[in-house]
Amino acid sequence: MLDVSTDDNDGKATPSRRRTRDKAETATPRKQPRAATRRVSTTRAKVERGQAAAAPLRGVPSAPPAVTSAILPTDLPDDRYFNRELSWLDFNARVLALAEDSSQPLLERAKFLAIFASNLDEFYMVRVAGLKRRAETGLTVRSADGLTPLEQLVGISKRSQELVEQHARAFLDHIRPGLEQHQISIVTWGDLTDYDRLRLSNYFSEQVFPVLTPLAVDPAHPFPYISGLSLNLAVTVRDPEGGGERFARVKVPDNVPRLVRVEADRSSSSATFLPLEELIAAHLGELFAGMEVIECHAFRVTRNADLEVEEDRDEDLLQALERELARRRFGPPVRLEVADDMTEHMLELLLREMDVDPHDVVTVPGLLDLSCLWSMYGIDRKTLKDPAFVPATHPAFGERETPKSVFATLREGDVLVHHPYDSFSTSVQRFIEQAAADPHVLAIKQTLYRTSGDSPIVDALIDAAEAGKQVVALVELKARFDEQANIKWARALEKAGVHVVYGLVGLKTHCKTSLVVRQEGSTIRRYCHIGTGNYNPKTARLYEDVGILTAEPTIGADLTDLFNVLTGYARQDEYRSLLVAPYGVRKGIVDRINLEIERAQAGEPSGVRIKVNSLVDEQVIDALYRASQAGVPVDVVVRGICGLKPGVKGMSENIRVRSILGRFLEHSRIFHFAGCDEYWIGSADMMHRNLDRRVEVAVRVINPRLAKQLAEVFTSALDPQTRCWVLRADGEWEASPSDGSSVRDHQMELLHKHGALG
Repeated sequence: MLDVSTDDNDGKATPSRRRTRDKAETATPRKQPRAATRRVSTTRAKVERGQAAAAPLRGVPSAPPAVTSAILPTDLPDDRYFNRELSWLDFNARVLALAEDSSQPLLERAKFLAIFASNLDEFYMVRVAGLKRRAETGLTVRSADGLTPLEQLVGISKRSQELVEQHARAFLDHIRPGLEQHQISIVTWGDLTDYDRLRLSNYFSEQVFPVLTPLAVDPAHPFPYISGLSLNLAVTVRDPEGGGERFARVKVPDNVPRLVRVEADRSSSSATFLPLEELIAAHLGELFAGMEVIECHAFRVTRNADLEVEEDRDEDLLQALERELARRRFGPPVRLEVADDMTEHMLELLLREMDVDPHDVVTVPGLLDLSCLWSMYGIDRKTLKDPAFVPATHPAFGERETPKSVFATLREGDVLVHHPYDSFSTSVQRFIEQAAADPHVLAIKQTLYRTSGDSPIVDALIDAAEAGKQVVALVELKARFDEQANIKWARALEKAGVHVVYGLVGLKTHCKTSLVVRQEGSTIRRYCHIGTGNYNPKTARLYEDVGILTAEPTIGADLTDLFNVLTGYARQDEYRSLLVAPYGVRKGIVDRINLEIERAQAGEPSGVRIKVNSLVDEQVIDALYRASQAGVPVDVVVRGICGLKPGVKGMSENIRVRSILGRFLEHSRIFHFAGCDEYWIGSADMMHRNLDRRVEVAVRVINPRLAKQLAEVFTSALDPQTRCWVLRADGEWEASPSDGSSVRDHQMELLHKHGALG
């Protein structure tokens, strides 16, 4: 599992015109703009007092954001939302709970510790950075639950410190001792034998020492720049001949393995690792020859990694983005992590020199940056990991005596694929590759948000262009933390003759769509793929997603219109079989919830089931509250953030919310409106950025056979015995089932069902 908050945590990207963030979080739904496309050419005591000052967070009276309050009913209470940021921290706490779960294999538990650490890094780089910017500029826009940016930062600081300490304790008290029982150890320099010390000293001299650069701080040497997420050693040295104490910083290099394998024999039954900072600290005498080392402590800085690209400037977006990526390294600090053994005066020096607020200090017991545990996961210990699986080829594309093309299969009927249980490579990837090689294919149009470093999808598009086909690739350059990779692909595609564009000014293109135009005799037929996940074969083995492959003419016509909007000057707000954000997705979802309300009020069967990564949009939440009040049963499966309060008498007693985390990252977005008998899948979460500031697509799954497959996903996820967390009205997530009955694993059941386990 890779439980990042990312989107795409996908779900990672936010609008590139950052000045909109300094306004209210919500935005009035707006019609899609005319498509303007562009081609690619302080002290510890202060810290503790600051964290303790996180007083009650619910008692600040305020109205919901003005932009949505005008259309909200007056009979709903003002305190009807959970705080988005604290809800995200609750999500990461559930990731941590998996690391603490003794029923999980040990290396999987270590992996969840690494995921927790990476998640928290990104949360600070983006969400906390945004809140700090608002607080520092004096903006007092409150969150939906009524908190100012400063009040949210106080709450985040307190909760983060609690989770970081719990995270460290899980490693020190449980995971580390457990791994040692299986001869997998992380040791200190003092734990090593003389022989191992000698061998690692040689390794230090040959591999580490040449890349180290100790930086002194004195009147002739200003305090050095500390790059974001770099691990550093703060060192105090003294001249033994009567000189004063001096500070120096040593950066732990990131091009050398963080965990150094102690055994020379890699086939050894034991696997012992020494943290690189331990190795460097043991050899500081070589870096500061002739000086006396007084103290040495690890620290780490997280910086604002948000980008501010002004797309309305008369400038090539690719060049502007590259410039901003360079600036990202120099963003202001938003967090300072320090080892819990750091002395008071050393902490004071770091706070002063780096201009860090004491509230932004996180004290870490033990090792800093446990994302390094990912490297331990590579150890070949099958008994300490989840059982291996092989994604199954969907029956529609299964091997036959006479292989059938994807196009022939889709002419017989639509296909719904469910990754990672259904193989991505033998379905979606094969669809694009066959289109690239088929001489009857005239054109391929594709959106690319995130893809792998050695993308077979990109390779297929290049092959298609070189074969003379018309190929259009909409590459989203602003996909957060994948910007550099996407710039690379944009240039490679353009060099091969692909028409590369990157969508609409002011909007991110987040939809997952492919359109293939094929000549079949005297007929032109369009084949389509619309999914919930990225065109990335690597994450397709880690992320749970669904997608539809179809030759349905109305969907083909809709995708043709959509690509005309994305690449040209077409203006279109309504489609035949799609909902398209920023105008149509929220409206379509709310309209269908309202239809369920009407059915319930008429005494007819009704119900809403939603599976998303995040649910924070106030208009959607309020529609669900009204549905509950009308007697509509509502079930929500949410992986990450949830701003909705379920089970509140008179408001949401008919709403149930659960969260499933596990081996795979639950990433699909599925909607079921029982009274209307409609199933929809799409790329959008119920968040402002998705619904207002991105191009997103949802498609109705009409085929009863495919709708039944989606129904089975809901049935499994909502089974009372499915292992999950249930959200209570007070905001606590309660492990379920808790009655001691048998427990089923949703993801393992689907692996068995698809025959993906050996």
